[in-house]
Amino acid sequence: MRTEIAELGEFGLIDRLTKDITATNPATVKGVGDDAAVMDFGAGDTLVLLSSDMLLEGVDFDLTWFPLRHLGYKAVTVGASDILAMNGTPTQLTLSLGISAKLSVEDLEELYAGARAACGELGCDLAGGDTTASVTGLAIAVSVVGTVPRDRIAWRGGASENDLVCITRDLGAAYLGLHLLERERRALAEVENPRPQFEGYEYLLERQLRPRARKDVIDALAAEGILPTAMIDISDGLASDLLQICKSSGCGARVYLDRLPIARESHALAEELHIDPVVAALNGGDDHELLFTVPLGMRERVARLGLGVEIVGHITPAPAGAALVTPDGSNVPLRAQGFRE
Repeated sequence: MRTEIAELGEFGLIDRLTKDITATNPATVKGVGDDAAVMDFGAGDTLVLLSSDMLLEGVDFDLTWFPLRHLGYKAVTVGASDILAMNGTPTQLTLSLGISAKLSVEDLEELYAGARAACGELGCDLAGGDTTASVTGLAIAVSVVGTVPRDRIAWRGGASENDLVCITRDLGAAYLGLHLLERERRALAEVENPRPQFEGYEYLLERQLRPRARKDVIDALAAEGILPTAMIDISDGLASDLLQICKSSGCGARVYLDRLPIARESHALAEELHIDPVVAALNGGDDHELLFTVPLGMRERVARLGLGVEIVGHITPAPAGAALVTPDGSNVPLRAQGFRE
């Protein structure tokens, strides 16, 4: 019998493929099931983290509007965010490329310039990689190694009832930036000297094309003495990623519509494009912000963090499920979106 991938969705597919995998190496503390693999090589109080990600032309980016320097920068952000989501520090990164014939050496130098810039900001070494030919467009594979003190690691599965649900910045801007780029590409497809209309929406373009990994938040959490009870990278949208915390922690959650931070520019473009900005925030994805939970008693410390961190809800018992609470008190169940193009 044939099972279509769409029947399972992204997370169901991962569960299906990995359900029989058992770690046999004693150094493997955690394999599948969190933002990064966790390994203990006996280096005192330090654990080693490893993450991997892929970006594919035509699925994750379109080279007709994505500058290669920005693409290299974003590839590093995508990989490093998984290490940060474990409360860790990225230390080394490898970048492997499947290269199509349409790209020149100068194009690849641009991509590497962006990757080096992002690594420099993070204090992470670009330590190697691989190159091969591709007949289906540019493919980028990123692997990142990081470290975390044993007593500072944050798992997806540590949230408890009444914990506060926090996010590190406004959501939905990257998704709307993608829609802006696609709108202009379609509108100018037959124009000889195209001049895209991006005025007033530069913030949305930056969030889509050059997202920054939130190492500043990890540093601030340490400075305030805050250890998240659970944390995850917001790459698939707030709804999907909060559901992952709920699944791993055996809990439910409530997030409040009137507390969701949505940028002014996101509201403006969403109105132009007839898109619900709340749907963009919950399901748009590609924000690469951090979603984390902390004990209720940490509220004042979280408020001191600044850096765009917002408390948007709280953790509930598992039977309550995960839901968005509207201003009239209605509970709208959160749904994972799975694979999206």
